[in-house]
Parts: sequence; structure tokens; C-alpha cells
Amino acid sequence: MKKRLLIKNIKLLVQVQRGIKPKLLGKAMEDIQCIENAFLLTEGDTIADFGEMKNLSKLAYTEGVMEIDATGKMVFPSFCDSHTHLVYAGSREIEYGDKIKGLSYEEIAKRGGGILNSAALLNETSEEELYKQSFARLEEIISQGTGAVEIKSGYGLNLEGELKMLRVIKRLKENSPLIIKATFLAAHAVPVEYKNRQNQYVDYVIDTILPTVAKENLADYIDVFCDKGFFTVEETRKILVAGKKFGLYPKIHANELGFSGGVQVATENNARSADHLEYVSEAEISAFKNSQTMPTILPGAAFFLNLPYSPARKMIDAGLPVAIASDFNPGSSPSGNMKLMLSLATVNHKMTPQEAIAAATINSAYAMGVSHIAGSITKEKKANFFITKKIPTLEYFSYAYGSNLIDTIVLNGELIQPI
Repeated sequence: MKKRLLIKNIKLLVQVQRGIKPKLLGKAMEDIQCIENAFLLTEGDTIADFGEMKNLSKLAYTEGVMEIDATGKMVFPSFCDSHTHLVYAGSREIEYGDKIKGLSYEEIAKRGGGILNSAALLNETSEEELYKQSFARLEEIISQGTGAVEIKSGYGLNLEGELKMLRVIKRLKENSPLIIKATFLAAHAVPVEYKNRQNQYVDYVIDTILPTVAKENLADYIDVFCDKGFFTVEETRKILVAGKKFGLYPKIHANELGFSGGVQVATENNARSADHLEYVSEAEISAFKNSQTMPTILPGAAFFLNLPYSPARKMIDAGLPVAIASDFNPGSSPSGNMKLMLSLATVNHKMTPQEAIAAATINSAYAMGVSHIAGSITKEKKANFFITKKIPTLEYFSYAYGSNLIDTIVLNGELIQPI
């Protein structure tokens, strides 16, 4: 008989769905569905039932059911973090000091810092050490409420380094309770040895690295940093088209540093998401409206780099869906704390707490292609959720931005002990 877990007397069961909705658009993001005085029942690794306590069947109390009393507490679906770079070696706090002194992201990159710095460290680090560092970061984000995460390569910038990263991600998939998607991002920056030969590096990515990644089945998505000072629209299109031939669906870094054309090339190629979006005009909104591409904001990166804040309010008011991800990486967003991202999204991007929750759950699940199994409290979805400490209101969760309000974590129907 499958293990069963009953959470009862839940003050508020958040983001419930009767049937699977892959994403929420515009005004619907504000109207997330919640149930007061609720129960939640799991069976094995999936959600079996939920509803008001008055409708709890006596069948739920059969022998072998583990019960948790959540009086005064709320239950949220686990966060889905659809954009991270958490497989990396070491940290870059020296550049943090350079930023404080006034150097821009682009200036640091031109000096050989930024992504190139991480690439040098990664290529000097063994695969086993890289795995240990990355697994510790996974444990950290689990403790902060994340149940699904996308992880990119992009700090190898050569065949050996990119394969090392993707093999580590594959091993993390095998040994972690998290839902994990892998993204191939060799087009993250141009390595030093290809300086002034960017077109040759693009060919190297397409002709040498990509076929090996595909042959070893190491990635779900392909990504390109399409922005000022990095890869052009033409180069991006060429890489994405090549990736699609190998069955890798596109995701794109777009419009972080300027109006790059990244959104348009993303939507033209049916990218799963276009991420960053600090620069968005009516042209970008129009492109999104006619596509299935999820606009994804990264509040931590804009905050940490002191960039313009992505106009999430404008996009939502135009009827678009919006997702939130952490961009967890050593240079521009050294945090995978999705609760903090909710707070940054509400304060800096002018999203309501309800919109931010939708963006960090069902919409970010869509952005990584897992909304059929994650992102909401729905029957037969994965039993991935967390129970808060006693809190007065839904709004309090993002309002109290510095407080750890997560009490109990459940992944795949299993209680995860505090880390």
C-alpha cells in the first residue's frame, strides 16, 4: 500500500487548481484560488485529494496515514525556479566589490571577469568537487521551499567543461528529490581563446559541443545570452535552429542590458521562455502576445546589479503571463531564495503578492516545462509543497522578506527534515 500523508486544519491552502491549467495570464494571476480551513491528502508521491475540512472523508483516516496538524499555518505548492546557474565553482565576491566601486557588468566582463572568471574556475575544478558544491546549493534551495529547478551549463565554454557541467546536472537529477531540468548554454560568453573570432566560437558550439551533448542526452533545453556585448540575434537564431534539430527546445537570456532583439528571436523560435527582460517596450509585449513564450523576470539579478527593473506590472496589465526565477549564480544573483524573489518582485516590480505567487509557481513551472506535474495544488500532480509557520495573512509571506517562514517541506510525498 502506498504511503499516505494527511495535512489537516490548514489555515489557507494556496494556489489550488481543479484540473491542470498550464499558466495564468494577466488578471488571472491576481485571482489565485485558495481554500480556508482545508485538508491535503497525498498518496505515494502524488496529491490524492484536498478541500475544506468539513468535506474530509473518514477514508482519509485509515490505518497507516501520517497526520500533520497545520492549525494557523498555510500550505503552498513548492516554488519552481525556472532559471539558475547553480552548478558553478567558487564565488565571485571580489567582483562584488568592483560593482560597489562603480564598475558595470559589461566593464567587468571586458576585463576578463564575470562569466569568464567562472569559466576559468570551473575548468580547474574536478567533476566530483563541482558536484559536492552544487549538491550543497540544492539542499539550500530545498530548505527555502523550491521543489523544481532548471540548471544551465555555460561556465565551461569548451567541450570538456560543458560536458562536465551537464554530467553534474544529470547526477544531481539522479540523487536529489527535486524535479530538475538541464539547459545547454555554451553560448553564454565568448572564451578568451576566441576573442575577435566570435563567429568561429558559434560554429564550435554548433558543430562540436552540441552534437556530443545531444548524443549523451544531457540537456532538455538550449539557451543563448542574446544581448549587448554578447551574442547577436543572427548568432542566436543560428544556435537555436541547430539545437531544435537535436530536439532541444529554446530558452533565451534576453534584453537584460538593452533592446537586443532577444524577445523577438525567442518568440519566432517558440522558445519556452525569454528571461531577464529589463528592457521591454510595446514591440516586445506585442511579440509575446502572439506566442507561447513565457516572459520571465529575474528580480535578484536586477537588484544585485542595480539594473532597471523589468516592467512586470506593464506586462501583466497588457494581459501577458509572467514568471519569476532566481537566476542563482555567483556573479549577478548569488541567491536561490525564491521567497526573497517574491518580496523583490512585489516591492521593485510592483506585482501583488498573489501575482508573485502565481509567477513563482504555475507560471515558472510552465517556463521549465513541468506545469503538468508541478506549480499548483492539483490532484495527481507531484506532492511537492511546504507548510509555513503560523502567519496572519497570505500577504505576510512576502511582506516579511527577511524572515524564514517555512516550517515543513514535503517533496514527492516525503517529509524532508530541516537542513
